[in-house]
Amino acid sequence: MTAPVQDSTATVVVEARQIRKAFGHVEALRGVDFKARAGEVTALIGDNGAGKSSLVKILSGVYTADGGELLINGTPARPSSPQDIRAYGIETVYQDLALSGDLTPYENVFLGREKRLGGILGLLRVVDRRTMRAETAEIFDSLNVRVKDHKGRVATLSGGQQQSVAIARAAMWASHMVIMDEPTAALGVAQTKSVLELIRRVAERGIGVVLISHNMPDVLAVADSIQVLRLGKRVASFRRGEAEVADLVRAMTSGDAPEEQS
Repeated sequence: MTAPVQDSTATVVVEARQIRKAFGHVEALRGVDFKARAGEVTALIGDNGAGKSSLVKILSGVYTADGGELLINGTPARPSSPQDIRAYGIETVYQDLALSGDLTPYENVFLGREKRLGGILGLLRVVDRRTMRAETAEIFDSLNVRVKDHKGRVATLSGGQQQSVAIARAAMWASHMVIMDEPTAALGVAQTKSVLELIRRVAERGIGVVLISHNMPDVLAVADSIQVLRLGKRVASFRRGEAEVADLVRAMTSGDAPEEQS
């Protein structure tokens, strides 16, 4: 492994301290520490049963922690729903993408957040489609997202393009952090490359990105920080350039890698 890289000085947007979560007698999280910084991609990795899903669901507001502390922008927070988390400027891209296949890309971007026309038409809840299309085109252009048909159904797009729509939607509404759960799991090589480039562009907007992935080469290619969970605890943390695939696998399976606070 290469020499340690100096810790980032970027602002910590989300920090978990000694987070605990149990389901009956099963301790899914046994005092997990975690940090994600603005403008960085932070990868969260671990074998099955390591606690990744439980931690992500706490970070996204699906679960409430049994113990420990969650800080958002340095302020203690105790969200009890995904809506609470969104109010903090944190968005989640789930594996199922949560897209409506019968709607267009712009309708999916504004799904549940539709803009209304002003005046009497607004009172009648008439949707301002022109503004929604323009703002969607703007976020797509800024992230270099290309879809084959802006007016067509999302169901007709490729898997990579659908993933790009979901990520662009999250970036549209996130002011602090986007959580991405296995964004390249079902994609081919070319589509995976495009999505990884998109993830970097999201981070370059100053948004923190939390990436959950089982693909170690993808993690090494895109992550600024890699945090490893094993049996419900963080057992190692690496900065970019500190680890290779073998180091990550060793940390996930044996937990004998030294923990570097990131």
